[in-house]
Amino acid sequence: MTGLVLRLAGLLQSFGERGVFHYRDTCAFPTRSSLIGMFAAAQGRTREHALAPYPHLQAPGDTTVPSHRDLTFTIRIDQPGTLYRDFHTVGGGHPRDQSLLTGNGTRRKPAASTLVSHRDYLTGAVFTLAVQGPPLLISHIAETLERPRFALFLGRRACLPDEPLVLHPDSPDPIHELLTRAPLTRTQAPRPDTRLPTTFVWEHPPPGTDPATPPDRETTSEPTNLTRHARRHLPRPLWITTEYLPAHLYAGPRPIDALTTYLHGEPA
Repeated sequence: MTGLVLRLAGLLQSFGERGVFHYRDTCAFPTRSSLIGMFAAAQGRTREHALAPYPHLQAPGDTTVPSHRDLTFTIRIDQPGTLYRDFHTVGGGHPRDQSLLTGNGTRRKPAASTLVSHRDYLTGAVFTLAVQGPPLLISHIAETLERPRFALFLGRRACLPDEPLVLHPDSPDPIHELLTRAPLTRTQAPRPDTRLPTTFVWEHPPPGTDPATPPDRETTSEPTNLTRHARRHLPRPLWITTEYLPAHLYAGPRPIDALTTYLHGEPA
């Protein structure tokens, strides 16, 4: 197993977890489904083939074919961001023959032609992720994220990622990077002698804990079908902890400077 370190930041992010129809929610952190979908987009995979295995990345002598199920995510929440709700309308003002369709295929009446929905986003959020998996698959993901075939977005098409996205393409221990080296974005500068409480989201029991520790929550984010009209997800357990990180990880008022230093392999 090897891994890469990613940084997800942007003006808006939105990672749907339960919302359907007129209300589209967002999870407080990137979901497994959204990350796997982003990797598929970078590789130029359509929705129909997004979850297909990778036989061309099978290691010599290995009898198993790598797939998205072999990936494990650990999320460090640098900044949780602020919840923003968009009041969204579709279909109003069109003539009857161009109005929205109902569930049985007929046209909506003029008095009900406007469809109102609410869509949630995170503003100002920053997440740093460790992605672990088979070395050949991790290398392929890192390479395609840096040269994507389809546009990348943070949950929804309007949510574009900031640069840099890939902080470390080939780390032998990406979780150690999150705990000790990867720059930490914060709005306020900490005191030099303090340690910074930071929320971590784990897809496995955190290091140093009893493997039998029950999860803190469950999320329906394991994708089994990503096609537009037949999306299916399975539940996935999550463990949530607070880790106290050294103050020297603070990226400063201009995080891009610390991120550039980190990208060049210099000490944080």
